[in-house]
Amino acid sequence: MSTTTRAFTFRPVDPLQDAELLHRWVTHPKAAYWMMQDARLEDVERAYLEIAADEHHHALLGLGEDGRPAFLMEYYDPVHRELAGLYEPEPGDVGMHFLTPATDTPVHGFTKAVITAVVAHLFEDPAARRIVVEPDVGNKAVHALNEAVGFVPVREIQKPEKKALLSYCTRERFERAVAAV
Repeated sequence: MSTTTRAFTFRPVDPLQDAELLHRWVTHPKAAYWMMQDARLEDVERAYLEIAADEHHHALLGLGEDGRPAFLMEYYDPVHRELAGLYEPEPGDVGMHFLTPATDTPVHGFTKAVITAVVAHLFEDPAARRIVVEPDVGNKAVHALNEAVGFVPVREIQKPEKKALLSYCTRERFERAVAAV
């Protein structure tokens, strides 16, 4: 692993306890692609209560070495959520989103360490064969991060809320990408 890799742990989002923190994160201008800029605290609570009740969608907080929340990740079954009917699913597909919060003291390599940890965490499940992402086509920074950990852009797709760049990452591509660092 590279020197920018950090030890993260994961825990499920507690929609009521974590709503204030998540509200700060998702409404910050840096999180524009999260599309919750105008969300009220109640909107964030409701969104994460819905995710907590959904068998096909999950939200986790990534915790830093100090045990404090450092980022948000969501994963979902793309056959049932987000990408249903928009691509050709394969057995073992897992959809993913991640959000690193805005900070006044950026740490070089942090976001790459986060996406590396998120993908590694998802591939800990032996049933996960391919991770599928659909970031906004305009989010060039996340496209570069995705490619750095092994994602391959496939095509643009039109979702109800955005034009997205559908990309895939297999376990093998991920392992090659992180080994090459």
